[in-house]
Amino acid sequence: MKFYYEARNKDGQSKQGTVIAADQEKAEGLLIENGLVITSLQVQEDNLLERLNPFDKFINTKDLVLFSRQLATLIAARVPLLQALRILESQVTNKRLAYITKDIIASIENGESLSLALSKHGTVFGGVYISLVRSGELSGTLNRSLTYLADQLEKDYQLKSKVRSALTYPTFIIGTLFGVGLLMFKFVLPNLTSVLLEQGGELPLISRALIAITDVVNSYWWLIIIGIGALFVGIRFYISTPNGRYVWDKLKLKLPIAKGIFSRIYLARFARNLATLVAGGIPIIQSLQIISEIINSVIYRDIIIKASEELANGRTISDSLQGYAEFPAIVTQMVRVGEETGQLDDILGKLASFYEKEVDDKVSILTTLLEPIIMIILGVGVGALVAGILMPIYNLASSVS
Repeated sequence: MKFYYEARNKDGQSKQGTVIAADQEKAEGLLIENGLVITSLQVQEDNLLERLNPFDKFINTKDLVLFSRQLATLIAARVPLLQALRILESQVTNKRLAYITKDIIASIENGESLSLALSKHGTVFGGVYISLVRSGELSGTLNRSLTYLADQLEKDYQLKSKVRSALTYPTFIIGTLFGVGLLMFKFVLPNLTSVLLEQGGELPLISRALIAITDVVNSYWWLIIIGIGALFVGIRFYISTPNGRYVWDKLKLKLPIAKGIFSRIYLARFARNLATLVAGGIPIIQSLQIISEIINSVIYRDIIIKASEELANGRTISDSLQGYAEFPAIVTQMVRVGEETGQLDDILGKLASFYEKEVDDKVSILTTLLEPIIMIILGVGVGALVAGILMPIYNLASSVS
């Protein structure tokens, strides 16, 4: 949510601007942390252009990694923050990121902190990023926080890239098969089926089925395409609703092969982000609240929120997560070891690396399984075409000769 605020700083100067937060309480907390006394805070609705503009949400992770690493290097070299940002603005190749950098510069010139300026673009930088920058500002180790963020973003990007690249080939093959099949039923099979219909007589069941499908596709191909598009849009809309999102996230954790991938992705994301926040000095309860917003699964989000509430009542993280099937015993046991030894961030980092390797292995297995399945589907399609169309035509030609 976007909030418009009016406030005064410690010198009594009037400040106003916008801030993005999950709710009003978090917006107030962010402003107070930045030393502002709030005089007015109101929800600001996006205009139509902002709602239709998708670019603010999709900055390439590699560009964000490079931005963070270069900013960390400049700050470590004792270059003033505003000068460092102006240098980056002139070097950034991504136009959207350059625009955001310019807006951050304007906010800092207005007296705001870097973390508050970043919070106006929460969809780009995210809660973990903003929280660690704020921690770095308070501790005077902003360059370390930015370097650590760049490392973690790079690891997260590599994990996503592995999954995406592994699924690209089978997705392309399945889409191509569907497209070729539709073209055959529209342009090729009608000519072949007309030959069978002209000969008369009793046709095999498979031939009659192919002729019926060909007639339907040939007559209503446009309706089929519209129907598929409507189904896709309908599913996307349903998933965007609270109930639909819950059903979809639950389904991802129930499917025989996919559940092994998604559950490990969520656990790796949980461990990696919690390790990052703990290492950055963010309080545990606040860290869990941040992770619940970025975990990208309502199932895990609800569990983490409940865990943060139990943590506030005096329980440990390991005890709060114990008993949930979504968090295996190895996770709770390693977290307990980290809590007892005071090395929670190190243990969580090892846990994240373990699950990232598990995701890599599972994706490789899935890719290996999909290839023969695709070949079987292709073989069945070719076999049905030969048995239902080509063989009857061959028999007809043989009988005539």
